[in-house]
Amino acid sequence: MRTWGRSFARLADWQSSLLATVALESGADPDEAMAALASEVVPRVDALQSYVWRRHLVSAGSRRLASADPSAGVAAPLTVVFVDIVGYTSRSRALAEDELVAWIEGFEAETTALVAAQGGRIIKNIGDEVLFVADDPQAGLEVALELCRRGSDDDDPFPEVRAGLAHGPTVRRLGDVYGETVNIAARLTSVARPGAVLVDRGAFEALTGRDGSDGPDDHDSHDGHPDFHFRRLRRLSVKGYSRLAAWAVRPRG
Repeated sequence: MRTWGRSFARLADWQSSLLATVALESGADPDEAMAALASEVVPRVDALQSYVWRRHLVSAGSRRLASADPSAGVAAPLTVVFVDIVGYTSRSRALAEDELVAWIEGFEAETTALVAAQGGRIIKNIGDEVLFVADDPQAGLEVALELCRRGSDDDDPFPEVRAGLAHGPTVRRLGDVYGETVNIAARLTSVARPGAVLVDRGAFEALTGRDGSDGPDDHDSHDGHPDFHFRRLRRLSVKGYSRLAAWAVRPRG
């Protein structure tokens, strides 16, 4: 019930704000316009929300059955990806409120569309950051690389981003994800350079089939995957991890 309450409170706040904006822009008396809009829109939204919920319920149920682990709260292998906007603070100060909202909504919409196209799921948007998961580490990596490519293109309005990806046991509960895999993905994102994608040992091994525990630091890995080039970085010292193994990834060619 608490989870429902939090989710519906955010949804209702957004919907009422949107209705109020439309009512103000109509030029009519705001109270009358708001009442007219609510009586017309709310029944349609009610039906649409039920439809969307049912579709998501079918999708989530299918994934749990396919994973042969229908129980909640049990750690299972999953690819976790954080994508963070570079220079968000300085950019947000230079934009008007409506420009900032449009900029963030554009980022979220483009990211959501690409994640969904690759079979991933958005877990949450956290201001200038998006957290998503994928069952297939290659699908998650392709999304991260494409978002970084777009952000590095001066002719593309998509903001410059950086990403961190980790693969391993992840606890899924109440629509969120928890565990060390999530923590590592967040740490990798915090130290990634603009336009870069960093992956952890679990992702490296899942993508290449190679043992990530061996090999010198700051070393190029020229084999292991036909589509991606991996470069092992020097061990990272981040919060909670004094010697975190990481690889920078870029597409071949």
